[in-house]
Amino acid sequence: MLEEVERWLDRRSWSVADRPLERILAAKRNTKVSVVLPALNEEATVGDIVAVIRRELMTEAVPLVDELLVIDSGSTDRTAEVAAAAGARVVARDAILPRIPAVPGKGEVLWRSLMVTTGDVVCFIDADLRDFSADFVSGIVGPLLTDPDVDFVKAMYDRPFGDTPGQGGRVTELVARPLLNLHWPQLAGFVQPLGGEYAARRSLLERLPFPVGYGVELGLLVDALHTVGLDALAQVDVGVRKHRHQDGQALGRMAAAIYRTAQLRLSRGHLVRPRLTQFERGERGFEPRTYAVDTEERPPMADIVEYARRRVA
Repeated sequence: MLEEVERWLDRRSWSVADRPLERILAAKRNTKVSVVLPALNEEATVGDIVAVIRRELMTEAVPLVDELLVIDSGSTDRTAEVAAAAGARVVARDAILPRIPAVPGKGEVLWRSLMVTTGDVVCFIDADLRDFSADFVSGIVGPLLTDPDVDFVKAMYDRPFGDTPGQGGRVTELVARPLLNLHWPQLAGFVQPLGGEYAARRSLLERLPFPVGYGVELGLLVDALHTVGLDALAQVDVGVRKHRHQDGQALGRMAAAIYRTAQLRLSRGHLVRPRLTQFERGERGFEPRTYAVDTEERPPMADIVEYARRRVA
């Protein structure tokens, strides 16, 4: 590990206990905090997450979160209804920036959320978390409120796989961590580089391109490094993350999108064949299934005319 990264780990890796809630609230002052949950068919978990945030971080005694949005990207279950009943503002992905046709993908939802949030600090939380703790929000928002030199904070945590501790994050270990260590060694200290729980200053997010799909977490992390430098990035230990795990083939598609995102940042060159072929056993043996790899990215939100008009207004 680079000496620079070792120093960074000492200076920019914290535990949620390092910043008591009262200290965070005292530092908040007039800073507005928005929390965004991107959601697609998450009726089983999204309501509990919203309820915890409202109960523990949006009260008169603890006014940490000013704005709580669920961005629904076309759910076919009761995600929107459950989220609204729990107290979130629910916005349909396709209703945001209708001039630009939406494409499937988590990064697309996160990018569009900048148009419908107003917080100086924007916090992203995945909507499939179980046994959710408010520490996931306060832990990663805290450094942004107490340290003006920090611009981007990721959560770190244990990721059990079923009943087996420490075996989650398979794409992280097999794809993202090798890529970061080999090509962006300054980022080798991040425990969960692909984690979906992170917070950043709007002033940074609006300057970054957003890969539309699974590559968004790696893309934002790499681009944040190049935009504000390693010392402006941080991570906070918030405990244990429990969530719905995807099957191996879905993970393969995720890995391909992440590799594509890395490749684009390494060369900005042409991708010869943005396709991934996987195999499933069928009636005639192993049958190929070919999927497109996410290749589209949204430009920095600061370049979008509707966003610029809103800032002027």
